[in-house]
Amino acid sequence: MAKLIGISGSLRLGSYNTALLECASKLIPEGSSMEIGSISQIPLYNGDLEDSAGMPASVTSLKNSIQAADGLIIATPEYNGSIPGVLKNTIDWLSRTNLDELNVLNGLPVALMGATPGGLGTVNAQAACLPIFRSLRMQLWVTGGGLMVSSAYQKLNENGELQDDSLREQIETYLNGFIGSL
Repeated sequence: MAKLIGISGSLRLGSYNTALLECASKLIPEGSSMEIGSISQIPLYNGDLEDSAGMPASVTSLKNSIQAADGLIIATPEYNGSIPGVLKNTIDWLSRTNLDELNVLNGLPVALMGATPGGLGTVNAQAACLPIFRSLRMQLWVTGGGLMVSSAYQKLNENGELQDDSLREQIETYLNGFIGSL
């Protein structure tokens, strides 16, 4: 049984990436589970804030969830050919350690997915994650090649529910592959 945590790199209500992650959580193979963590309360990283107040509660909560998980799934949109600032900011906070904390990202198995209304399916955003993950020694699962959903408005309805059987099959195959690699 695998325990996963997923985070969406989008703060937008009605986000295709949050919807994709929620759909994935419902298609998780039997015997496994996926919690969806939130990045909406994570402040902008500031070393002065960290020095004066310590780790924000929102970061500590997410770090604890990641530490308890077997793997992480990140659903990222693509903003201007890269990852959103809020996702990079979250990763920056998560990578921070002090003498009392473990680096929860070091060695963490991670899988990427992304959805966009455009035609490239977040290929640039997922590529932009590679140097970050490498620097932090995260273990990117590449066998699945990343799950990239283009024309998301045709595959997810206005409630964020799947309306495309081939995408459902892609998600199930992707999740089975990632969980099988853990």
